[in-house]
Amino acid sequence: MKFKTLAVLAVLGAVASPAFAQETIKMAVGQRGNWDTSPAEIGQQAGIFKKHGINLEIVYTQGGGETQQAVISGSANIGVAVGTTGLMTAFSKGAPIRPISNSTTGADDLFWYVPANSPIKTVKDAAGKTISYSTTGSSTHIAVLAFNKHFGVEMKPTAVGSPPSSFTQTMSGQVDIGWSSAPFGLDEIKNGRIRILMRESEVPAFQNQTVRMNISNLQFITEKSALLAKFITAYKETLDFMYSDPKALEIWAKWTNIPLELATGMRDEFFPKKNLELNRVSGLDDAMADAVAMKFIPAPLTKAQLDDMLKYYVK
Repeated sequence: MKFKTLAVLAVLGAVASPAFAQETIKMAVGQRGNWDTSPAEIGQQAGIFKKHGINLEIVYTQGGGETQQAVISGSANIGVAVGTTGLMTAFSKGAPIRPISNSTTGADDLFWYVPANSPIKTVKDAAGKTISYSTTGSSTHIAVLAFNKHFGVEMKPTAVGSPPSSFTQTMSGQVDIGWSSAPFGLDEIKNGRIRILMRESEVPAFQNQTVRMNISNLQFITEKSALLAKFITAYKETLDFMYSDPKALEIWAKWTNIPLELATGMRDEFFPKKNLELNRVSGLDDAMADAVAMKFIPAPLTKAQLDDMLKYYVK
């Protein structure tokens, strides 16, 4: 009887084990709570990654530069929302990272603002004023440098970290112009506490540019290719879920403590699904031109270099 029981348990264990054989992926994700950086969290809570045999360990960073460093060092296997220009810079210097997919194309989500009582009424009033970005090498950093060139106004770029940190420093007068990404700041705009001064989309080069990419450590790509393929499948399934099932908005709204009605409008206005499609890539020539002009890289990447950089990009 004892041997029969053990045999039954062994069979049950063999049958059940695939469902519980979860492989762990360590992730560094820029800006906790932004809709475009939320697929990992939403997919994890919805059970999508678990269904594909993946457990995510997620660490949130203050921006693309910090995310990129975590992946370069190997402390994270995958990084979400790294600025394309910053990625090109790291790649050109031999960093062991590669983009694996689009994170965000277009620039509908980022905006810069001032307190409602600020004497800065237009961009022209901002000459000599401090303007915030998240971390060096991030998409917000590139945007601020581009603003100076596009508007012909010399503002002083200042690293402040996340949108909440930027808000605190802007409202306390430590910096003159804050940065944010929807949904953070929308309530303050609605309530009249802050005024939008400019949007990233006002710079024509950003309107159809892949401004942020998802990246992976090269060693992880080559040694864990099957696991990475499962991750991409689960991530894409999560994106489809986020735009087709109201439950996704409920998960996100509860997680971020944002009213559900605000969440729906925010998604549709600031994050059209086409901007998050994983295989989308465009505007790289403009990104390279910006990187050269800002002395991030000495010259545009060659076709061979670009092919190497995009070798593992999702098709």
